[in-house]
Parts: sequence; C-alpha cells; structure tokens
Amino acid sequence: MLLTRAGCPLCDEMAANVRALIAGTGHSLAPVDVDADPALKTQYGWDVPLLFDGSTEICRHQLNLPAFRDWLRAHP
Repeated sequence: MLLTRAGCPLCDEMAANVRALIAGTGHSLAPVDVDADPALKTQYGWDVPLLFDGSTEICRHQLNLPAFRDWLRAHP
C-alpha cells in the first residue's frame, strides 16, 4: 500500500519507481489517497509518501532501494 495524495511529486516519483521495480513480479501497488480517509489524514497528515506491506512500513518520503529490494527478496 502506498499512502499518497494528489499533487505530491514525491508520491508520484515513488509510485513510478515501485511500479518499475515490481513489473513482472506478480506484485501490485495499491495507492491510497490519505485525503480521502479522515482517519489516515489525521494519522499521517503531510507525512507522505509512505510504502507499507500490511502494517509494516517499508519506506517513507523517498524510495529506500535497499529496504525495498530486501522486501522483494523476502516476498518473491
């Protein structure tokens, strides 16, 4: 799950990078607009983008390539 918001260049960049890295792996990216959910907006505010696997945070604000590659190896 990628927590994002409209008009966020960092969100767009992370989404594009993650999509490129998961192409052909069988994984998909589920963007969620924090502004569409009052609870998420309260919890995360402007603290986007955030990439999660369930409740586990993979990276925040920018793609952490080593952490994401570790996640991919652990979830083939």
